Amino acid sequence: MTELTRMPEPYKMKVVEPIRLIPREDREKAIKEAGLNQFLLQAEDVFIDLLTDSGTGAMSQDQWAGMMIGDESYAGSRNFYNLQRSVEDVLGYKYFVPTHQGRGAENVLFPLIIKPGQYILGNYHFDTTKAHIELKGGRAINLIHQRAYDTASAHPFKGDIDLEKLEAFINEKGVEQIAFILMTVTCNSVGGQPVSMANLRSAYEMAQKYNLPIFLDAARFAENAYFIKQRESGYENKSIAEIVLETFSYSDGCTMSAKKDGLVNMGGMIGIRDNEELFKKVRQNVVPIEGFPTYGGLSGRDMEALARGLREVIEEDYLASRINQVQYLGERLKAAGIPIQEPVGGHAVFIDAKRFLPHIPQSEYPAQALCVELYLESGVRAVEVGTLLAGRDPETGEEIYPELDLLRLTIPRRVYTYNHMDWIVDGLKRIATRKDQIVGLKMVYEPEILRHFTARFAWVK
Repeated sequence: MTELTRMPEPYKMKVVEPIRLIPREDREKAIKEAGLNQFLLQAEDVFIDLLTDSGTGAMSQDQWAGMMIGDESYAGSRNFYNLQRSVEDVLGYKYFVPTHQGRGAENVLFPLIIKPGQYILGNYHFDTTKAHIELKGGRAINLIHQRAYDTASAHPFKGDIDLEKLEAFINEKGVEQIAFILMTVTCNSVGGQPVSMANLRSAYEMAQKYNLPIFLDAARFAENAYFIKQRESGYENKSIAEIVLETFSYSDGCTMSAKKDGLVNMGGMIGIRDNEELFKKVRQNVVPIEGFPTYGGLSGRDMEALARGLREVIEEDYLASRINQVQYLGERLKAAGIPIQEPVGGHAVFIDAKRFLPHIPQSEYPAQALCVELYLESGVRAVEVGTLLAGRDPETGEEIYPELDLLRLTIPRRVYTYNHMDWIVDGLKRIATRKDQIVGLKMVYEPEILRHFTARFAWVK
């Protein structure tokens, strides 16, 4: 792909939402009042919001039409059964329970399958997943392949788990100390990088070898399938639907934040392939935590939107446009000399803050400092995926310094245009001319759990 390649969006706009760039002095006031934490900004003070792709996308006219036939019955809503058919057709799972979002799914499932002190092995656990594992007494272990940490490398599947490390860890600790394996597709924490089908298959075979359950964190399953079609030999002539079905066949179940590839603003699920006993336990546990098993924290209209979103997301025209827009942003930043995680992932472009701001040590949160600077410069809200997000070791309390310290520019689905991408690039290019003047941050308020959401900072003098 060349820097200026643009693919016209496979839709046209029917409703628009005004956004406004407030003056620089107002942005300075807003970010100071927010404690230099972009999570604490008021949304109306943000011009282009790249904080997350979770629940921030635009729904289709078919989804909105489905919202109008929401059956709000407490039990047995017809929208639940529509969603059940979509889950079976698209994912191939026999059993599922809806939840209000992905962390709701984790909160229901994890206490059923984690014993205190057990390890959960994954390619790379995201923040809320890691938190739920630790809150249930487990230890989240990242076994991503080492190549993921070389942001300049163009390996097509940096989300792959290191199979040698996986087997070595199982043998070292013993099967009884492992709760399950969790494969995150795509792998958000290392740059939205996809996992190959070969790796998914091999991890599944290893799980069977050691009689361990294996689950998917399937928030971005369709984007992962698109990359498999584009990059993995033998899949170029398969449909996205076929690739998705094969993906889920290499698992015992999944948790899903449907606010990503479900194309909805609220929703999630627990999917189970064929374990009826586990399904019964999940149905029991969902009632006190989320709600009755046929709504699980969602209204009927939400379930109908998700039932339709699961079918829309595997349309190749949509995926091609979605991935193209993200890659366009990445290619323009790369052409401007701004270091990013390569190749560009599915839902976001990740700037390598350690390479971009080498004068700021990780103890002063370089990616978070860049988040603040980007908002001040152009009104763009991004998010840190680095030292701040990594948190502290649950046993020692020591700061964790991950190998990657990234700023994530997360693109909501079907929301922004290529002109918005150009605005983002122009702001970062201006910052690059004076990046040596950016100073690090110190934390002045640190929550005990998921600190990045509500922490407050001051500039290092």
